Amino acid sequence: MDIRDFTLDFFSLAGRKAIVTGGNTGLGQAFTLALAKGGADVFVPSVMDDDGKTGALVAETGRRYEYMKCDITQPGSAARVIDECVARYGSVDILVNSAGICPLAEVLDFGRPQWDATVAVNLTAAFELSYEAAKRMIPQKHGKIINICSLFSFLGGRWSSAYAATKHGLAGFTKAYCDELAMHNIQVNGIAPGYYATEITRQTRSNPETNKRVLDHIPAERWGEPLDLMGAVVFLASRASDYVNGHLLVVDGGYLVR
Repeated sequence: MDIRDFTLDFFSLAGRKAIVTGGNTGLGQAFTLALAKGGADVFVPSVMDDDGKTGALVAETGRRYEYMKCDITQPGSAARVIDECVARYGSVDILVNSAGICPLAEVLDFGRPQWDATVAVNLTAAFELSYEAAKRMIPQKHGKIINICSLFSFLGGRWSSAYAATKHGLAGFTKAYCDELAMHNIQVNGIAPGYYATEITRQTRSNPETNKRVLDHIPAERWGEPLDLMGAVVFLASRASDYVNGHLLVVDGGYLVR
């Protein structure tokens, strides 16, 4: 291919069908809207009730939005999600494993129940969905799997050993699946968000001491906004990233360099 063949159409997701787990709330909602703005129809399985707001945002783009109430940790749920997306849209081209939980407790208060719940959502469900998606993507000879990792894919996780362990595991899983699926023209990458101004961080941001502690570590001197992640997910879902594989794209305002 000649470099003159490149156009901005390489970033287009027109005609693509995407799944975003937990895509109707938080950062997942931003991923859903970004993919829709890129041209994709989006299918959202979520344990959270759908209030219609995400669907309305997608409708403004002219793309389709389909919601499925689903606990992705339950046996057989991954296959049902993939099958339902294919039934409604005809294919699955993009999978964003966005759903995640982060229970917090000190070491002696953080036991097996919290550990098991975190592993089930953050790691096992991502594996099962990727496995089922790969069954569809290998025959069609293309696909994008994007795992939402974390700064805690690189760092320790005070008060949440399970979160750090699962995000480290998800980073390793990303690289392992890349190694096996790249030959089928399937790209498997991760996005590692930094500290973002979302509902989950409201308590930290509202406390002057903890807010300053976070900001002092970010060269950009501000919390991230969901908008800051939208370009990253479109890039990794598009043709423009066809030779990017097994990579963790950190979007953290420079947190890791300080």
